[in-house]
Amino acid sequence: MPAPPLTPLAAAVLHVGEPERVLQVECGEGDAALFLAREFPRARIRGVDRSEQAIRRATARVGLDPEGRVAFKVGSPSSLPYPKDHFDLLAGIDVAPDPAEAGRVLRRGGHLLLARTAGGNAAGGWRWRRRLRRAGFRPVAGEAAGDGSFSVARLGEVGPASNGV
Repeated sequence: MPAPPLTPLAAAVLHVGEPERVLQVECGEGDAALFLAREFPRARIRGVDRSEQAIRRATARVGLDPEGRVAFKVGSPSSLPYPKDHFDLLAGIDVAPDPAEAGRVLRRGGHLLLARTAGGNAAGGWRWRRRLRRAGFRPVAGEAAGDGSFSVARLGEVGPASNGV
């Protein structure tokens, strides 16, 4: 029996603290964003996806949310519709967001959490990892989980690094 598709995400959240603001990129119909809302009950969760139809479905799943903790918006991983230094955690499943854009919306010390499911695409190759490092991210954790894997990186407290991986 295959592991549930959110297993790598569930394993990865153990490597981050308690964020105030979370962004899930390419959120689809909201499964992972709603999981993150349960994992971090004090955080505001935002989901972004290119598909207007997926955003409508995700929004319909939220139900009663008087505090406005969970919301969804149309957007792309390479052009996120949020201001600079806005999030503490950026999460993606089977997506490799643009490192510079992830670094723009994350606060210094924020985490980038990437999960890969069994049938999903790898989260970038060595060139992408080099770009991540140049954008100021440093590895925190990464391993197999269920039928997939995850990696967690932290945006450095100082400016971007000048060396590669």
